[in-house]
Amino acid sequence: MKTSEKSLRERVERLLDEKLRPNMAAHGGGVEVISLEEGILKFRSTGPCAHCPSAILETEELFAQTVKAAMPEIQEVRLVNGVSDDLLAAAREIMGKR
Repeated sequence: MKTSEKSLRERVERLLDEKLRPNMAAHGGGVEVISLEEGILKFRSTGPCAHCPSAILETEELFAQTVKAAMPEIQEVRLVNGVSDDLLAAAREIMGKR
């Protein structure tokens, strides 16, 4: 990761901590940055709303608007659908596998 991308990622994480994560945490959810490369930010929702279609659309739109307004150097924000690490851990726990 280039120094400028590292600095930008740190700014994104700060923005998430201040503006988005507290609201998501209030609903048992969260957000994690997957990658930031060449102006494209990829993230994943976590928690109980991570696979709800309406929550996914709302989260992606809110996330994109918030990040792009604060950091115009980010041209695209993508929600990556997939199974989060905490969901995998919960599934392993239920299945008795660690």
